[in-house]
Amino acid sequence: MKITILTLFPEMFEGFKTSSIIKRAIGKGVVEIDVRNIRDYTLDKYNRTDTPPIGGGAGLIEKAQPIVDAIKATRSAHSKVLLMSPRGATYSQQTAQRLSKEEHLIFVCGHYEGVDERIDPYIDEYVSIGDYILTGGELPAMSISDSIIRLLDGAISSPSLEDESFNDNTLEYPQYTEPYEFEGMKVPDILYCGNHEAVKKWRRRASLLLTRKHRPDLFAKLKLSKQDIKLLADYDAGITPKWESEALAKGARFIKK
Repeated sequence: MKITILTLFPEMFEGFKTSSIIKRAIGKGVVEIDVRNIRDYTLDKYNRTDTPPIGGGAGLIEKAQPIVDAIKATRSAHSKVLLMSPRGATYSQQTAQRLSKEEHLIFVCGHYEGVDERIDPYIDEYVSIGDYILTGGELPAMSISDSIIRLLDGAISSPSLEDESFNDNTLEYPQYTEPYEFEGMKVPDILYCGNHEAVKKWRRRASLLLTRKHRPDLFAKLKLSKQDIKLLADYDAGITPKWESEALAKGARFIKK
């Protein structure tokens, strides 16, 4: 995949491109990231890309010409042009999965008080990362790029993607590390039992409970399976199911106390 970023502040992306998973993905040829300075495309004799809004108003508006020419210089038949804008639907994991299948994404990062409306015909999709205000589209472009790149084949190992939050509208189950006890808080004993099926059921139940508690909006969208309903019903009734008690009994010797 190729990702092109059109921005007035290309220096903001230096750390993004040279750190962690993104750096490795670029090095492995999984993704190419091309950051372009919109200012390089302006025809203004003073090298400006913004101007006060016609009709009056606060702040400065980005001019159409530099953005449109930057888009024209970078897009191809396989490009999808995205504008970071509150007009867009709120970004989600499902959107990340959809966009990860594109060959070339072009992110247009607005700034100041907005952009000239006449760039609209050159935009394929508006994208918003939430109902709050930032100074520009650079941080949203980084967040969205990160979420897409990690889904590309070869960026990270496939097992790391399987049980992540939002993959099925649930939050991820709790994770733990050694030691067994830290400041009075213990790792759940079942994670030491060695029974993979029991651990899987425990994690599914924990995932459902976390989603129900912290994100009831997501929980309301879930299509619960018969097993999901039983897991939650037993928990709510204070019942320790047979699969759990048997796994704990058989795996007691492995518990690191």
